[in-house]
Amino acid sequence: MACSSGTLNWPTGYHVVKQGDTLFSIAWQYGFDYRELAVWNNLGDGALIYEGQIISLAPGAGSGKRTPAAKQAPVAKTSAKALPVYAPPPEQQVAGWQWPTQGSVVEGYKKSVKTDSGIHIGGRYGQPVQAASSGQVVYAGNALKGYGNLLIIKHNDTYISAYGFNSELLVTEGEQVTGGQRVALMGQTPARQVLLHFEIRKDGKPVNPATYLPGS
Repeated sequence: MACSSGTLNWPTGYHVVKQGDTLFSIAWQYGFDYRELAVWNNLGDGALIYEGQIISLAPGAGSGKRTPAAKQAPVAKTSAKALPVYAPPPEQQVAGWQWPTQGSVVEGYKKSVKTDSGIHIGGRYGQPVQAASSGQVVYAGNALKGYGNLLIIKHNDTYISAYGFNSELLVTEGEQVTGGQRVALMGQTPARQVLLHFEIRKDGKPVNPATYLPGS
């Protein structure tokens, strides 16, 4: 998770790391695989990003280093031959996907801008939210605007799942969880709708959860 430092303004195509950001949360926010960002920015495993650091959102334009506010240089031009190349590893399957909570789907995948990357499952405030499969918690916080208390679970090198609008998070970053384990309690949207925003992403890209969840 990012530690504290100064903050900067930066052109479109870059992300300035904020307090609470992780490489996973940044990648999730922009629809990338976290390893793409690591390769493009020479970040290694990305464990030591820090607030104020400049993360390029395109190959060949950044190094992942922090530039002082007084020396905001223009975006570097890099020839196509020099661009870092990232290819996702072979697909790894997830066994035993399960519903993250009880309730009906009140808004389906891509039915509106609010579910352009997932689904909304209705329920009651404080209702248990479970991990959709076993994995590691790679983000637990509320630094991403518009999702309230958010959890992101990495299941393997191919799949992650995300759980938004929780009233309370019951697990912490780095924790290993099992499928069906209670990880959060359902909360509400800024419009006071009680629901869970749920996503499954493959190599960083949203996919329809109905393709994976049983009985959909």
